[in-house]
This record gives sequence, C-alpha cells and structure tokens, in this order.
Amino acid sequence: MALRNIRTLGDDILRKKSKKIEVINQRILTLIEDMKETMYEAHGVGLAAPQVGILKRLVVIDVGEGPIVLINPEILETSGSQLDEEGCLSIPGREEEVERPNYVKAKALNEKGEEIIIEGEELLARAMCHEIDHLDGVLFIDKSKKGAE
Repeated sequence: MALRNIRTLGDDILRKKSKKIEVINQRILTLIEDMKETMYEAHGVGLAAPQVGILKRLVVIDVGEGPIVLINPEILETSGSQLDEEGCLSIPGREEEVERPNYVKAKALNEKGEEIIIEGEELLARAMCHEIDHLDGVLFIDKSKKGAE
C-alpha cells in the first residue's frame, strides 16, 4: 500500500469523465487499498479515483462505519433534500453549502466483482453523490449555493 498524491483544483483530470472498470485485477485492488490509505491519511470521508490521477469509475467512502468500495457506481434513486456545508480533499480549505438528496440508493460492484445495492441517508447520501460526481468531472463548487449566485 502507498499514499497517492491528491490532485487539486486546476488539475485538468478533475474535470474529465472516468471510464468504467472492465476487470477487477490486482492493479485495481492495489488502487483501492492505496485510495483507502490516502483518504484516511487526509482525514477525508471519501475519495474518487480521479482525485489520485486515475480516470476509473471507483470511489471509497467511510463516514465512520467502515470503508465502502464502489466500483462503477450508478445512482438508482434519490429522495428528500439536505443543505449543508461540503468540502473536498481536492479543494483544501474551502467549504460551501450544497444541496444534496437526503436519501440515495445506488448499485455498484464490490472488490469481489459482486453487484451490491447500497442505501444511504444524510452524510452517507451526501458522500455518495459527491464522490460519484467526481467520476463525471463535477466538483462540489459547481453545485454550491455560492457558486450558483
């Protein structure tokens, strides 16, 4: 396992669309472990592969209940709304209010290649939306109340 460099605002890779992971091989499994280690070292609750320079549809999230790995995640359903401060490891020192769904249901693959359905509320729902946005080159500042003004 190794710490990866977190790309920051201004790096073009953060604005690119990530590609689907076709095969979960040793390189992907190593990337997952590196991303977890990097996320914990940076005291984040989530990290997407583009944030470490890899254009693959992969995110890791831990809102305090243990790590969640989502490969090729897709949001299936959302409901409700919540407005709260949001930050990003790729935009250090900046927080803005962002409206997100209060409930999110998504499907993805786990590290074993098994399809999983994950449901989250509040912080987990926010983290899922935030990290999946990264896979499409979208940053929280694009959706912030401040950015919309």
